[in-house]
Amino acid sequence: MPVMTLVTVGHQTKRKYFMVKVTRPYPGVCRPPTGSFFSTYPRNRRLISINKRYTGRSNQEFNLRHDWNSLLSDDPSLLYKHFSADFFPEADTMVRYLNEYTVRLGLRVQYNTAVQRLRRMPGSGQRPGGYFTMRDQHNRPYTCKYVIVATGLSMPNSPTFPGSELVQGYEDVENDPTYFEGKSVLILGRGNAAFETADSIYGSTSTVHMVSRSRTRLSWNTHYVGDLRAINNGLLDTYQLKSLDGLLEAAVEDMVLERRDGRIFVQFPWDAESRKYVLAKKELGEEVTTESDFDNFSLREGYDHVIRCLGFNFDFSIFENSTLPGRSTKKSKFPGIKHTYEAQNVPGLFFAGTITHSLDYRKSAGGFIHGFRYTVRSLHRLLEWRLEGQRWPVKSYSTRDLLNVLVRRINEASATYQMFGVLSDIVLLSDGGQTFEFLEEFPVQLLSRLEELTGRKVGEVIVVLMEYGPDFSGPDKDTFKIGRAIGDPAEAHRSNFLHPVFYYYKKIPTESEMMSKWGKLILPRPTRIHHVLEDFLTLWTAQQSHILLLRRFLEYVTGRDLRHHHAHSCLAHALTNGHPPPLCSLDGKRSVWNIHTLASPLTNTSKGSEFVAPAVNLTSAVPTSQRPSPAATLAAATS
Repeated sequence: MPVMTLVTVGHQTKRKYFMVKVTRPYPGVCRPPTGSFFSTYPRNRRLISINKRYTGRSNQEFNLRHDWNSLLSDDPSLLYKHFSADFFPEADTMVRYLNEYTVRLGLRVQYNTAVQRLRRMPGSGQRPGGYFTMRDQHNRPYTCKYVIVATGLSMPNSPTFPGSELVQGYEDVENDPTYFEGKSVLILGRGNAAFETADSIYGSTSTVHMVSRSRTRLSWNTHYVGDLRAINNGLLDTYQLKSLDGLLEAAVEDMVLERRDGRIFVQFPWDAESRKYVLAKKELGEEVTTESDFDNFSLREGYDHVIRCLGFNFDFSIFENSTLPGRSTKKSKFPGIKHTYEAQNVPGLFFAGTITHSLDYRKSAGGFIHGFRYTVRSLHRLLEWRLEGQRWPVKSYSTRDLLNVLVRRINEASATYQMFGVLSDIVLLSDGGQTFEFLEEFPVQLLSRLEELTGRKVGEVIVVLMEYGPDFSGPDKDTFKIGRAIGDPAEAHRSNFLHPVFYYYKKIPTESEMMSKWGKLILPRPTRIHHVLEDFLTLWTAQQSHILLLRRFLEYVTGRDLRHHHAHSCLAHALTNGHPPPLCSLDGKRSVWNIHTLASPLTNTSKGSEFVAPAVNLTSAVPTSQRPSPAATLAAATS
């Protein structure tokens, strides 16, 4: 039986697209048809991923910042805006979109294949380094050297407790609100699925109560798109305005349910906060065993329905015990993985898509399409170097282009904008600061291994990240307070809203330094750091507030004059200093002066605009009577 190099398990269309694009013959196997998850979920059939069709810009890279549904491709007709006009699209349009994406790009996926008994075998003489075996539902064997699992979170989180058999799961909940007409409903959970369910039925019910261990986390406070979104939070109104609905905090696992007289009643063990009341009742000879014995117990009236909306877990059952990946220590519903997307305890086993979200859980967008479309590309680039010897792609520039490249990138890039604090752009300085290579979308927590994982020579580096202020996100933060935004460029380091941050390292951090970061810092202490002032329009193009200060930072770390000079100032510098600044250097190929101007970073060109002066003799082409004096030229250049 032949051994394949790599097999993708699960329908990860994004990874398959990159493999097709570079003609890698790696197959994919998948049990359900394309988009099957969205055929069932969300239950109310409305997505909460925004489909902003109009941004006022024509630049497609910029527009992806506000398109949370499109997968990446070179075909502009495969943007989601061509499949739905709704700001919050219907889920059925996502099913149609994913099928169209798969067919039109010719992705190689073997459907109706349920992978089982995935196991890593030790290496041998003929197969050094180890390999994987697996079987499908027909007991057909598969063998490969590497595996990517991209099956998503498919197993409903269904805790067991006394009476849990009385609970109806989110996966089976009735879509028709009239089914709950006049009924009282208890919802277990506090996330978007729970509030989506409440929002779809609370116009028909008599009462909706919600119970969860933790407090409500509003996405506008936490800046995490997986927390409660405004589109689903109508129940907060009816709770706070005392219209019979409500929220409570309690551990669902401690719950006891019992059916009596056609209704479901709830009990909870009493806790330390209730002890005084318990002791008082005991003095009266009354026994207290549960919190529900209190005469003002909040859930004392019982319910017609109890619905579980506690999210989903990764399905670990496809692995044999010897190859079972560990669970993430941050969130046990995810497999434990490294920042290379490889299993912590199983070499050669990789993960892609939603199930890599443990790396940025409640921090960035890696669990959602508009986030993992970029982390999948990063995984692809890591594997291209590891398996095929193809180095991470870079673009090379003269340092005189550095400011233009960075201004353009911070104003357009969608990957670093959506995966803020996780994916970074990196400037690799070389030739004593005369040239640089620009490397996009590198997982920033792998910075100490940059050379090893990309194949690129690393010396001095500038790391570009998008970040929120460290104390501006959290369930208890007032993100609408007066003075929430910083407007003074001198206080840019105190910016709260998403803004670019530049880290300059004379020497790249070690792995030990990466592991010992202090507090909420994303990276170890740099040689020098620069925050670009936050901007209401998220357009970092203001000449004084944004670009001037960034240019001075770049001049400091490169040791080069990066000002954009006009012809007369170039001549003045040549006459007074003996040599012109770098941006006035003579282009030997064309024997002309390159005069750069700062173009709009939102144009569709790949570099700043360039004005090329005529190829003439600067001392004889202009009549003597019309030539400015050197003093006049110098005055004009310095004014």
